Amino acid sequence: MTDQPGLRTHDDVDEIVDAWRRERPDLDPAPLQVFSRLSRLARRLDLDRAGAFARHDLDGWEFDVLSALRRAGEPYVLSPGQLVQQTLVTSGTMTNRVDRLVRRGWVEREPSPTDRRGVLVRLTAAGRATVDAAMADLIARERDLLADLDADQQAELVGHLRRLLAPFEG
Repeated sequence: MTDQPGLRTHDDVDEIVDAWRRERPDLDPAPLQVFSRLSRLARRLDLDRAGAFARHDLDGWEFDVLSALRRAGEPYVLSPGQLVQQTLVTSGTMTNRVDRLVRRGWVEREPSPTDRRGVLVRLTAAGRATVDAAMADLIARERDLLADLDADQQAELVGHLRRLLAPFEG
């Protein structure tokens, strides 16, 4: 069934919900209508993003760290603690990631000017070029994915998603 070209009005999630209604009529599986679709969309977007990053010889985690540094603005420097906070990984994981990015020439460590024991992580010119190219491709791809929604529909979707995400982001 479709009501718009390329848009099915009955999809795999509907099949799953129908099966649960049949097998567990005592439960209302209505939340699955939203969250199963979000889950499937997230998995497909993760795969799509991985492909976009791979075209730039990047793993997703590398993009996350490089983009955190890039978003920081000139001089593209953050402390390891700030990177941990922005990328939601442990400090041990971040140390390993920074080591790997240093080896690739995308970041460098430098001593902190305010803490003799501290270090800062700086995005290199090569890292900036890599993350900028990957980001441009990612934005173009994601813009294409949203092409069937007009600006008002996109804004409405953003509002709904923000409300759903709020309890998880304290």
